[in-house]
Amino acid sequence: MMDLTQKQWVKHAVMHPVEGFEDMRWKKSGSLKIAFGIVLLLFIAAVADGRVYGFQFGVAYDKTFNIIPYIVKSIVVFAAWVVGNWAVCTLLDGEGTMKNICIYSAYALIPYIVQIFICLLLSHILVQDEAVFIQAVRIIGTGWTAILLFSAIKSVHQYSFGKTVFAIILTIAAMFIMLFLLVLFMSLIQQVYIFISTIYTEISYRVRV
Repeated sequence: MMDLTQKQWVKHAVMHPVEGFEDMRWKKSGSLKIAFGIVLLLFIAAVADGRVYGFQFGVAYDKTFNIIPYIVKSIVVFAAWVVGNWAVCTLLDGEGTMKNICIYSAYALIPYIVQIFICLLLSHILVQDEAVFIQAVRIIGTGWTAILLFSAIKSVHQYSFGKTVFAIILTIAAMFIMLFLLVLFMSLIQQVYIFISTIYTEISYRVRV
């Protein structure tokens, strides 16, 4: 079997969605550092897509910049996917570790990230009547990533086609549950903060009086 560098394995996995991840699994290849770098690029792409997209396509920007939504749409969602898939596939006798799920899933995101930057560039070159080209790039990039994610999960856990579909459906359900609980937790933290802040303000006021 081929002997590639870590960067070459990334290209091999992306360009060969059927056997790329299988080859990586048997060679026990994949870099966690590269995976984290890809997730960082996903975050940067999310910010760029939301803030510097071409104005001629009618994207409205908020006057104030809030980084939290972009962190949630990129890093938090990716983390939820990794943890959710690991939890689900542990119950379904999957062979993949959390490290491998993270690496393979990150590699699969490359076409999606690339299409964001391509569409960002096109949004400053094309006019509204040519928006179909941007849509085509988005569909190709997103579809390619979907195929890679499916292949990654199938390879890392050594599942059949049907079991992979079932595992992905359960993973998405687990992601919604985790994100819902996270929202509840953040809401609780906010309520506690407001309560403590109110008490502190009241005590400070009475001390001055």
